[in-house]
Amino acid sequence: MSRSTRLILICHGTTAATRISAFPADDGLLAPDSEVFARINRALPHADQVLSAPEARTRQTAEALAAQFSVDPALEDINCGRWAGKQLSDIEHEDPAGLMAWLTAPEAVPHGGESIVQAIARIGDWLRDRTAAGGMTIAVTHPAIARAAIVAVLEAPAASFWKISAQPLGMTELTSDGRRWALKSFNRPAE
Repeated sequence: MSRSTRLILICHGTTAATRISAFPADDGLLAPDSEVFARINRALPHADQVLSAPEARTRQTAEALAAQFSVDPALEDINCGRWAGKQLSDIEHEDPAGLMAWLTAPEAVPHGGESIVQAIARIGDWLRDRTAAGGMTIAVTHPAIARAAIVAVLEAPAASFWKISAQPLGMTELTSDGRRWALKSFNRPAE
């Protein structure tokens, strides 16, 4: 009999990059609201394990949730190459063709980093590994990774990545019966 798996992905809190529409670098959180994090923590079920992506903003979010966690490099954000740390408006001015390719061709890597297709495949592989582990996992990661997970679970076209809006501290719940993953909830705020 297959072991059931439950996964809650929590997007990291707000950073300066999210506030100014910039491609993320390894920036930390803006001053976290302790009450918001306490509310999220109260809403979370007991987990067999808590994981965090390696970036500062995800580790700080996991710490703010008062969670003992392990870093999982597979949860890292999409590598935006030479665009890291730059505002979207700057890229629009400096490399409009590259930005258009990034937004319309999921296999494109105009920034020299990772494509949307590659990120979806990476997270799809990670989800297959999670199925084998079973149990309840909470993973603090990035909005782009939550979106990639949804696309992978739904087996949707990679272009649908851009039609999903994940919010800071939004929670996405996925479940698996050992054969397939299902999307249970998305972008749920703390209760």
